[in-house]
Amino acid sequence: MIQEMFSFKEIASVTLILFAVIDILGSIPIIIDLRKREGKIESEKATIISGVLMIAFLFVGDGILKLFGIDFESFAMAGAIIIFLIGLEMILGKDLFHSDPEVKSGSIVPLAFPLIVGAGTMTTLLSLRAAYSLPNVLVGIVLNLMFVYIVLKASPWLERKLGKAGANVLRKVFGVILLAIAIKLFKTNLPV
Repeated sequence: MIQEMFSFKEIASVTLILFAVIDILGSIPIIIDLRKREGKIESEKATIISGVLMIAFLFVGDGILKLFGIDFESFAMAGAIIIFLIGLEMILGKDLFHSDPEVKSGSIVPLAFPLIVGAGTMTTLLSLRAAYSLPNVLVGIVLNLMFVYIVLKASPWLERKLGKAGANVLRKVFGVILLAIAIKLFKTNLPV
């Protein structure tokens, strides 16, 4: 019974697909930048909130989008706008999202949402649910969350290893990559 529920091949596929979409390694410059602005990143909080968002969207995401009359393309376009603005922040070195200095929410916005669990992740989860068995998708989510947690915890070490100049170069390079991803999302989801 358990062997029928869990498939190593499906778990590996789901894990790798989510790993590519979440791209936590590509987010390291943003994480370092957030840590500088916020003072610290609450790794546990960001990971738990990301997990709750992913699992909730896995079960009710399609219904929520339909309830509000939102199609996948519009949802992906909204995510593309946010990714585009984050990319601009990284390249220009300016804060477009002014946060209240009294409220330290960097672990939730923009880290847990939309960086880790953005439109791409949410749309992918709905697609994975249609293609793979639910237990295998859940295991893939948990494996990705463990990796996300490790990267978030290691961010101070990564920052020290990169140094200020290395972090600035990496931030600008990944800013351009984020802009390219945002433009690709625009082009893919633009109504013809």
